Amino acid sequence: MLEVLTGTGLAASAGLNAYIPLLTLGLLARYSDLIDLPSGWTWLGNGWVILILAVLLAVEMVADKVPVVDHINDVVQTVVRPTAGGLAFGAGSSSETVTVSDPGSFFSSHQWVPVATGVALAFGVHLLKSAARPVVNAATAGFGAPVASTAEDATSVVVSLVAIILPVLVLAFLLGLVFFVFWFVRRRSERRREREAARAAGFRV
Repeated sequence: MLEVLTGTGLAASAGLNAYIPLLTLGLLARYSDLIDLPSGWTWLGNGWVILILAVLLAVEMVADKVPVVDHINDVVQTVVRPTAGGLAFGAGSSSETVTVSDPGSFFSSHQWVPVATGVALAFGVHLLKSAARPVVNAATAGFGAPVASTAEDATSVVVSLVAIILPVLVLAFLLGLVFFVFWFVRRRSERRREREAARAAGFRV
């Protein structure tokens, strides 16, 4: 099951930033012994692929920290992040890591399952991120965008590394994510009721 947690962490990370988990996989596979990519995924460790991912990451990090531009970027990333999540889950769940010595057995008969799972996970996290960002921008007049984006990038880096080095801790991230979803939905409902109450009071006046 550890390979599932590795893939889950990497896919969730891609929902926050498409390029960080893929770049993490490539760099660690190329320059460390922490992960050994299977034959079908060794291209992630190619120098040109790493360079392209690094350039795309730089563009993403700048665009995501500018109000309005971040919304446009989220629209574009609706396709990119789930795709990256599928790739990250597929590569991570079938790799040998410091904690997984027999990868791939969980998905041996259905190789498409990890990719599809990664797409779904990354898409879910992306939707949550895309819904939360306008709220942050509105509440802070746009000044919260770079802070929120930096926090998301840092979380993506940490979760990507944890997923490879100590995947059991991914469970803590998932629990935190579930808690945030419930809090966010509840907060949105409260704000909606407050607006409706204020509108009704205005009509009465």
